[in-house]
Amino acid sequence: GILKKCAALANGELGQLPREKVDLIVRAAQDVIDGKLDGEFPLVVFQTGSGTQTNMNANEVIANRAIQLAGGTVGSKNPVHPNDDVNHSQSSNDTFPTAMHIATVDQLIDELTPAIRALRDTLHAKSRAFPHVVMVGRTHLQDATPLTLGQVISGWVAQLDQALDGIASTLPAACALAIGGTAVGTGLNADPRFGEVAARKIADETGKPFVSAANKFAALSAHDAMVNVSAALRTLAGALMKLANDVRWYACGPRAGFAELLIPGNEPGSSIMPGKINPTQCEALTMVAVQVFGNDHAVAFAGSQGNFQLNVYKPVILHNVLESIQLLAEGVRSFNDRCALGIAPDEERIRNHLDNSLMLVTALNPHIGYEKSAQISLKAYREDLTLRDAALKLGFVTAEQFDEWVRPEDMTHPLGERE
Repeated sequence: GILKKCAALANGELGQLPREKVDLIVRAAQDVIDGKLDGEFPLVVFQTGSGTQTNMNANEVIANRAIQLAGGTVGSKNPVHPNDDVNHSQSSNDTFPTAMHIATVDQLIDELTPAIRALRDTLHAKSRAFPHVVMVGRTHLQDATPLTLGQVISGWVAQLDQALDGIASTLPAACALAIGGTAVGTGLNADPRFGEVAARKIADETGKPFVSAANKFAALSAHDAMVNVSAALRTLAGALMKLANDVRWYACGPRAGFAELLIPGNEPGSSIMPGKINPTQCEALTMVAVQVFGNDHAVAFAGSQGNFQLNVYKPVILHNVLESIQLLAEGVRSFNDRCALGIAPDEERIRNHLDNSLMLVTALNPHIGYEKSAQISLKAYREDLTLRDAALKLGFVTAEQFDEWVRPEDMTHPLGERE
């Protein structure tokens, strides 16, 4: 609807269509934009790869609605013709990729980006709330040196910031429109100014920074901009997978797991085990991520299939990109509202794990060396001793030295720094 409305306005401005026809097309296209004619679009994704059926579906629906508005007979093609008027200066080969970019940019800016920012802000607040909670670090799924819960969450925040930057970096190319290229990119049968004027009209209509693509041959035959968008969505999905997995692992339990994070219990988790609460929001988000990974594979392959002057996988590219955006936006909103906002630490549990961690011995490295520190750790593990007792039994340090040097709070930053 937006594209056909703006194309009519551009044709009118350039003297390619009379004002009466422009007005009728604009009014009919607005009905499409407003969703009043949704039932007139029965086509599915799997059609001709240029999207010609969808383009003609739009042309015919808008033409017939314009005819109705003029008091004419539906199907008469008078006074508005679907090809000669609604599709004037256009081809399916440039209109469908233009619609692809309009829909994608709209959803990225208006739906997905605000959802990510909301989750990012929630987690940023959590990271600032827990700088005092020192916990066991874990690498290779094994105990490692300590860090703070605030530092853990700050890593998630940084990943979301990077994902936002990645999405933003795809927008300039996604805002470049193929309209004006017509059949093969030469602009045959269109005013040479049509692409620029139509892109300006679309930008005005949507409030998005759309421009005419500098090279229409690439705009029709390749969809690198859409492939890049999908790749950015895949990167976001990877960050969300990591985030959701971390949360559910930290929350696993409540008695036989880490149980270091408390998350909201939104619903009963089992039909047979009474009182069981599962990390359903984490699981839902990981499934969204898996689907986005799959969609990206489809987009990448389809994007590679441009032959000569046209890529004929346009509908499946658009379908997968829009599905990924929708799933991510909805999944992130749900995870934020039903999980992230309610995350809290079990500080007693965290401290208990920290006090029992053998990797605190790393603080002794600068004082007694790696070899002696390793002996302390192994003795403590094999004889079920505390690090302190093992160190004293081996005689490598005094009690006063151990207490001064092995302080978890001082192990969460470089030497000499204080938080």
